[in-house]
Amino acid sequence: MRNIKKAINKKKAGSNVGNISETVGMNAGKVWHVLAENNRLTNREIESKTKIKNEQLYAVIGWLARENRIYKDGDHYMLGETNLTPEIGTNAGKVWTAMNEHAVLAVEGMAEHTHLAVPDIYSALGWLVREDKIETAGKKYCLKK
Repeated sequence: MRNIKKAINKKKAGSNVGNISETVGMNAGKVWHVLAENNRLTNREIESKTKIKNEQLYAVIGWLARENRIYKDGDHYMLGETNLTPEIGTNAGKVWTAMNEHAVLAVEGMAEHTHLAVPDIYSALGWLVREDKIETAGKKYCLKK
């Protein structure tokens, strides 16, 4: 409850830094509940039931994978011990390295430096947000100091 109050106070104060963690975390909770109620869903079904945009959904998948709570079977996601760590964890390392070398990057810059597809970058960002390693700087991302 204290974390939700902090998020509300930050939004009221107009703070941009840190909001990514609260946003992805709250969306992860929505996705977790929808998967708990429906067992197996595709990306589109999750988007439809949660109203979370595509990019944010990939960030949520990265967050939940880092928490070892989401499993992928074909095109369907379900709750369970994750099988996404090798892929998303490796991509998170590539994104972290690119940000470490270039300080502040937009998603397009990350794609250029990592050669990853945009959905993979968002999943990696969700992973890194869950680890509390990054923050936003406008529409760009940087490592926390």
